[in-house]
Amino acid sequence: MAIKVKVCGMKYPDNITAVASLGIDYMGFIFYDQSKRYVGQSSSSYIKDLDSLSKVGVFVNASLSEILDKITEFQLNAIQLHGNESAEFCLELKEKSTVSIVKAFGVDKNFDWIQLDPYAKIVDYFLFDTKSSSYGGTGVQFDWSLLDQYKLTTPYFLSGGLDPENIKTALERNDPRLYALDLNSKFEVEPGLKDIELLSHSINTIKK
Repeated sequence: MAIKVKVCGMKYPDNITAVASLGIDYMGFIFYDQSKRYVGQSSSSYIKDLDSLSKVGVFVNASLSEILDKITEFQLNAIQLHGNESAEFCLELKEKSTVSIVKAFGVDKNFDWIQLDPYAKIVDYFLFDTKSSSYGGTGVQFDWSLLDQYKLTTPYFLSGGLDPENIKTALERNDPRLYALDLNSKFEVEPGLKDIELLSHSINTIKK
């Protein structure tokens, strides 16, 4: 199965349109107001009308009601939970919506893989990012050999410091559970503004 591509941290309408034209599979919009890539109070029209890809709302410890409101307002197809959300919270979201659920975890050498077990039959995907107090967006790669300790079958997005140079290394892991690569800060002119030429080249590398 071909690896999917997610571009995350979008916020500018023209840039969103340009990135969408690259044939990506997922586009992430961050609804965490402490992020430099916070989508803000922008009009939802230019996001909800995107129909060539899956729109992912990224939340950090948000309330269920806030998430459900944003799903409706922005016509989101998937929700990425990037905070300390419990398996019970994920289940409640699953029961009250029809979106795909991606549960993110920050990984370092001390990561306890057992904590994933309660989520495995609830979420659609995991996302593995570099552990950070800022909940992602660091541009730092974690040690991918730690993924050898992942024993579950749930497919996952790989995030954290992906750049044009290490994408091929990620693909060479040849893990059938690796569902998508999550491209963000290493492909930016500034936070939230993506470099179209750089992205295009890397997407071609992933998709060929």
